[in-house]
Amino acid sequence: MKAVILAGGLGKRLRPLTSDRPKPLVEVAGKPIIVHQLEWLKEHDITEVIICAGYLKEVLIKHLGSGQKYGVHIAYVVEEEPLGTGGALANAAPLLRNEEGFFVLNGDIITDLDPWHLTELEERFVGSIALVPLPCPYGVVELGPEGEVRVFYEKPVLKEHLINAGVYFFRPDVLPQLPTRGDLERTTLPMLAMARSLKGVVYEDVFWKAIDTVKDVEEAERRLCA
Repeated sequence: MKAVILAGGLGKRLRPLTSDRPKPLVEVAGKPIIVHQLEWLKEHDITEVIICAGYLKEVLIKHLGSGQKYGVHIAYVVEEEPLGTGGALANAAPLLRNEEGFFVLNGDIITDLDPWHLTELEERFVGSIALVPLPCPYGVVELGPEGEVRVFYEKPVLKEHLINAGVYFFRPDVLPQLPTRGDLERTTLPMLAMARSLKGVVYEDVFWKAIDTVKDVEEAERRLCA
């Protein structure tokens, strides 16, 4: 089964780290984000990878090559101008139409969740989305009836709130529903949700981290190296 990595973003919030490299090549704990992803995919026997490349695509392609050194086979689909995550995936449609299903992941996440759970789909679903509990970036305070501070939780995980983990499984039926330009999160996913054709799969007690800022790099390194 194939996996598509959406790796075309500009990574503006990671500058200056992304001044001379695309976001997926930013190093976390000694290796680029996308190398963490390739190793994770290979651990789960997913070795056919399509990379949707955009910003500084030449740097990304030169670094990763055919994927042989990571034990995978990489094909590249490039965009000459930013298309968004949905448009980038639509750009890769010719390589996906004949598949029974395929994985999709954002190029800025590091995780150890088991992607195969996403493939356990009833017929009415066109795809599934990995969900993780919300990691709160702030300390949370609990007050008593008279306004007294009772408990202080430092950056708790809010299990009653779920967030998009940026890992998906789709059947090829989703391809006609992709925009030519625009983000999955603003176009196709809300449409699938309205049609009740997208399954949510909750993962608890897994490692998951989105790398959006330099602070995220530092926090991911602390957790990975602990």
